[in-house]
Amino acid sequence: MHSQPLSPAEFEFIEDILLKYGDDHSVLNLAELDGFCTALVSGPAQVDIAEWFPAIWGGQNPDWQAPEECKRFIELSVRHLNALATALASDSASFQPRFEQTEHQNQPLTLAEEWCFGYIRAMAVSNWPELPATQAAQLQAIITCAEQDNFELPADLDLVQHRQTVASVEQAARALHDYWLAQR
Repeated sequence: MHSQPLSPAEFEFIEDILLKYGDDHSVLNLAELDGFCTALVSGPAQVDIAEWFPAIWGGQNPDWQAPEECKRFIELSVRHLNALATALASDSASFQPRFEQTEHQNQPLTLAEEWCFGYIRAMAVSNWPELPATQAAQLQAIITCAEQDNFELPADLDLVQHRQTVASVEQAARALHDYWLAQR
């Protein structure tokens, strides 16, 4: 199992492929793919590539223009999954989701919504069962964040609250991984 983290150039390739072949029903960016992969490696059971790969594309595999693109995309996606699994299993406290970064009123701002969309998409592919109350509350932090519409940030955005929300998503992802890891 090759679990070497991807390089910036490899992440750029993945992002280019997502943009090239994606549509309104597919994963569209790195943040969403990272959330998707995180939920796959964090869930109750391993999910076969035959199930998760088409889910990236909304259920329909793209009409690849070159087989090499597909092969490389799959190889890099699997390597990213393995790197996430290794990082979460060895030291979940150091896990860093690949959230989107933007600016708001000349201040850096982290956006977790797209990551959360991907996480929820992979949960559906993984058929997560109902969770106990504590874990259900942790999952709710991810679901609530995914339901936010921050495509146009309001001028009066509460930055402190927003940062707390993002932090709660990170904590929930770590805790949910640890919960399922202990169950396997």
